[in-house]
Amino acid sequence: MHDLIIIGAGVSGAAIARELSKYKLDVCVLEKCQDLCEGTSKANSGIVHAGYDATPGSLKAKLNVRGNEMMTELCKDLDIPFKRNGSLVVSIHKETVDGLKDLYDRGIQNGVKGMKILSREEALQLEPNLSDQVQGALLAETAGIICPFKLNIAMAENANVNGVEFRFNTRVEDIKKDQEGLWHIRTNNGEYICKYIVNAAGVYAGDIHNMVSQDKMSITPRRGDYCLLDKEAGGHVSHTIFPQPTNLGKGVLVSPTVHGNLIVGPTAIDIDDKEATATSQEGINILIEKASDHVKDLPMRKVITSFAGLRAHGTKGDFIIQEVKDAPGFIDCAGIESPGLTSSPAIGEMVANLLVEKLDLKKKEKWIGTRKDILNPAELSLEERNELIKKNPAYGNIVCRCESISEGEIIDAIRRPLGARTLDGIKRRTRAGMGRCQSGFCSPKTMEILHRELGLAYEEIEKSGPGSEIVLERTKNQKGGNY
Repeated sequence: MHDLIIIGAGVSGAAIARELSKYKLDVCVLEKCQDLCEGTSKANSGIVHAGYDATPGSLKAKLNVRGNEMMTELCKDLDIPFKRNGSLVVSIHKETVDGLKDLYDRGIQNGVKGMKILSREEALQLEPNLSDQVQGALLAETAGIICPFKLNIAMAENANVNGVEFRFNTRVEDIKKDQEGLWHIRTNNGEYICKYIVNAAGVYAGDIHNMVSQDKMSITPRRGDYCLLDKEAGGHVSHTIFPQPTNLGKGVLVSPTVHGNLIVGPTAIDIDDKEATATSQEGINILIEKASDHVKDLPMRKVITSFAGLRAHGTKGDFIIQEVKDAPGFIDCAGIESPGLTSSPAIGEMVANLLVEKLDLKKKEKWIGTRKDILNPAELSLEERNELIKKNPAYGNIVCRCESISEGEIIDAIRRPLGARTLDGIKRRTRAGMGRCQSGFCSPKTMEILHRELGLAYEEIEKSGPGSEIVLERTKNQKGGNY
C-alpha cells in the first residue's frame, strides 16, 4: 500500500518523484523497462529550449520557460553536465525572414530573455558554417545543451535517496478503483494499491489514461531519427542551429552536444507502433538533406551511430497535466513532447504543487537536495589522479578507450542508488560504449564487471532489458569455459 504511485520513470516521472520526495508521502514509481531513461528520455536532442516557440498561454510555453530558469541551479545541485551555448533559428528564404520577428514577439510574450534578431552578416560572424543562403537568424542566449541521460538518472537517484521506491520490469496491465476509493494497479509483477496515481507513461500515457476514464485520450508516437557524429566534428557549430519551425515541430537541428560530439536530427514521422525505434535509410536521407539546408559542409562521414526516439504527440497540441474529471485521484502528465526535457523540472514542480494542495502535504524535516555524479578522473589534475589510482587501482584500468572510462567509474555506476544492471545502463551513466567504436572494444570487459559485481551469469547479461541478451549459450560445457 502506497500513498501515491507514479507510472513511468522517464524524465517527467523522475522529476515528479524528486519533487514529491520533499514531502511526508509514501511514493513508488513503476517502470515497465529494466532501467531508468529507457523511452523518450533516452533518445532526444539533449537541448534546453529557450521557450520562444510555444503558443503564448499554453502549458508548453509556461513550463518551458520555468524549466529553463530552473535548470542552472538543478544541474549544479545534482552534478549534471549543462552548458548555455545559445541557439539560432535560421531563415534561408527572403520571403520568410520576417517570420523571425513573429518568433521574437512570441518569445517576449512567453517571458524569454536574451533574444536578438541578427542580420545575415551577424549570423555568419557567430556561425561561419551556416548555409550560404542564410538571410537572418533569431539568437536565444538562454538555450543550452544537457546530457538527457544524466538529467533523468540524477533526479531519480535523488528521489530514491530521499525515500522514493522504484520498481523496474513492472508493466501496468489494468487499473481499477475499489469502493473505498483506493486504486488497484495490476501488473506483470503483482498488484499495487495506492490512494493517488500520476500517469507519466510517455507514449503509453493514453493507454494508461484510457484504463480509468471514459473521455478517451490518443497519443501518437512521432519518430525522430538522429545521427551522432564523432567528436572531431563537434566544433562545426557552437550554437544549436534550428530552421524556422513548422507544424510538425522545430525541424532538423544541428548542435554540439554537452560531451563534445555533433548531433543532427530529428525527423518527424508519425507511426502506430509504440516500440518502433529502428532507423530507416529513408529517414536518415531526409535528415541529412534537411540539415544541409541550414548548415553547410556537414561532415556526415564522421557519423559514429544513428538512432531514433519516439515523442508522445497528443492531439491537443499541448501538455496535459491535470486530474482526470471522471477519475478523481488520477493525474495525467501526458503529451509530453518537445520541450518536455526542458520543462521536466517545472512539470515536477507543477504536479507536486497540485498534490500538496489536494493532500495538504507537509515537508520533511530533512531532505537531501544535492547529489554527486560518478567521479570523472579526467577532470582531476595529474597529481590528484595518481593519488586516486593509488587508493583505488580500478581507476587506472581503462575499459572504454574511446571515452577513457575506467573500471572504477563502471563499478560506481553499478553500486550507486538505482545502479546500472545492463550494458546500456552503464553506457548512459558513464559513456562507456558511446565513443567511436560504439562498444566494440569495451563490451566484453564491461560484461565481466557486471558478472563479477552482480553475480549474473554471462547468459543473463542484457544490453537493454529482457530479450537483449548478448551471450546465448556456452560453447564449452564446463566451468570457466569459452562463450
